[in-house]
Amino acid sequence: MSRTSIPSTADLSPPSARRVPQSRRGDGWDALADLEVFVFVVEAELEAMDRERTGVHRRGRKPDLTLRRRLIGLIWMLTFGGMQWRIAGWLSGVPFTTLHSNFARWARLGLWRRLGQRLALDWRLACGDEVLPSAVVADSRSLRSAPTAWMRGIDGGKLVKGIKVFAICDKHGSLLDLELQPANTDDRAGVLPMLPRLAALGFQGDLLGDSGFKGAPFAEKALEHDIHVSVSPGGTREGRFLPSGIRWVVERLFAWMSRYRRLNIVYDRAPDLFAGHIWIAMISIISRRLVAQTQPQ
Repeated sequence: MSRTSIPSTADLSPPSARRVPQSRRGDGWDALADLEVFVFVVEAELEAMDRERTGVHRRGRKPDLTLRRRLIGLIWMLTFGGMQWRIAGWLSGVPFTTLHSNFARWARLGLWRRLGQRLALDWRLACGDEVLPSAVVADSRSLRSAPTAWMRGIDGGKLVKGIKVFAICDKHGSLLDLELQPANTDDRAGVLPMLPRLAALGFQGDLLGDSGFKGAPFAEKALEHDIHVSVSPGGTREGRFLPSGIRWVVERLFAWMSRYRRLNIVYDRAPDLFAGHIWIAMISIISRRLVAQTQPQ
């Protein structure tokens, strides 16, 4: 088979004019099968943002749709494989400035966060639940960061020098919000900035966490947003993990994130860029679920 006969996502028509891609997921997890679905949902969201006139729109000629599909696919592969930006640009033939500037611009416009949160709520509806959850789970994960990263701290308990990812998810493990702080940040201080954003989404309910969220001051701050803090131990005295209710789903969320190599060590120079990679991983996971569920078994 010649190289020109191999189909690629760059040869597809716009998402508004083509069908939803078919999921090729079998018994195992085929990561490359997610690429076409990811490109489809991101293009659809970009078209929706263009219709809503969200963000700054440049005047001039219309964007090259073929190049845009290549950029979206390359960004996904960078998140999944952990390749350096300049090497990916050199191998693909796309200039590094074009690849990274588009990723940074979409992150600045809120594309990744907006699409990730919308898909999380769509998955709840697909599962027969209400749009907004009645309870969410919060936890943190410490990650090593390179000296060139935007910040570094030392987590004395886990002996990690880097940053800490604070995540809030629902019972399905879908990410609803996240915060990035130095690794020496207390759990309560890391989750506190997310409370107003949860209230802005319309959430009112229970916030489940481990012993790191104990304390009356934090509970009072949460009550100001109609959020009730419920604390339960996260493990035994011997240090083993202890599942409690639905609190274990956030640990599964971190396990899903670890499959994407870009999320295991922080190299990005700005927090919004690394947060964009986290949202890209969640977009890929949830979009695969939605496509697989809508297809006949």
